Amino acid sequence: MSELRVALIGLGMMGRHHARLLQQIEGITFVGAVDPTGDRHGALQGGKLIDGMDQLLALGVDAVVIAVPTGSHEEIALWMAEEGVPILVEKPLAADVESAARIEEAFAEKGILGCVGHVERFNPALQAMKERLDRDELGHVFSVATVRVGPFPHRIQDVGVVKDLAAHDIDLVRWLGESDFEEVSGHTAHKMGREHEDLVSASGILTNGVVVSMQVNWLTPTKQRNVTVLGERGAFVADMLSADLTFYSNADIPTEWDAMSRLRGVSEGDMVRYALRKPEPLRSELEAFRDTLLGRDSTQIVSLADGVEILRVAERILAAAAPTQPLSVAT
Repeated sequence: MSELRVALIGLGMMGRHHARLLQQIEGITFVGAVDPTGDRHGALQGGKLIDGMDQLLALGVDAVVIAVPTGSHEEIALWMAEEGVPILVEKPLAADVESAARIEEAFAEKGILGCVGHVERFNPALQAMKERLDRDELGHVFSVATVRVGPFPHRIQDVGVVKDLAAHDIDLVRWLGESDFEEVSGHTAHKMGREHEDLVSASGILTNGVVVSMQVNWLTPTKQRNVTVLGERGAFVADMLSADLTFYSNADIPTEWDAMSRLRGVSEGDMVRYALRKPEPLRSELEAFRDTLLGRDSTQIVSLADGVEILRVAERILAAAAPTQPLSVAT
């Protein structure tokens, strides 16, 4: 296997996990990491702490992973584009659509690979769900609903719940629903006294008619991460915390007892929880980045163009939270 020289920029809460895996994954030589605050989590075992960006580039790298605060994404990404270095940048791609678009344009002009770290796509339950949807096991899809709630993570300082957490769900809805947003509306709340919102309830419709619902907050004391895809043959439900996928089928056998039929619903059928292999999602994401760099497979990564569109939908949700009418996402 060809060895790729990969470096890391940022050793914070996400960066330390990137460092751990980059030092383990076959086909990657971990060059080291840059972080002005040092290796405070003790993440560097086989690599080394590099003094700055110039020193990192002087060592020779085939790609970098960017895991710094969102506000610094554009500066570092554009620097890498100028140097011709492919990137995997943690989500969201940038602080706003304009910054994200400048990153995407810079990499497109240079013909350099860039992708966004939307790690939830690599959750084993969602990978299995997507494979089954692609095989048309659910039939025509009616709706995609997500729930992503839990306590506030104090590491988040520069964005609200829409761009930090709901960005995952916007990506998953587009991916599983196989379409862009046509229309979106949303309501937000500020309950913790921060500048940014900490709760959002968003709904919309994709261009192919799939109905969307997303419930996201930092206020719920218990953590929940669920995606439900409803279709003509039943529903897939993915629990992203346990990486379990369950199928609730529409019944093939009618209920003859009228009273029970009214209680159960005429289409309640079997429930199946699938046995799944459960690799770590971040490892799968980094392996997909490696494989794309090596020209093996480019279908798994989240492109920079996707990252721009995800931010565009996020900003429309924030805009829609002020007026009473939904705002079109179509350009």
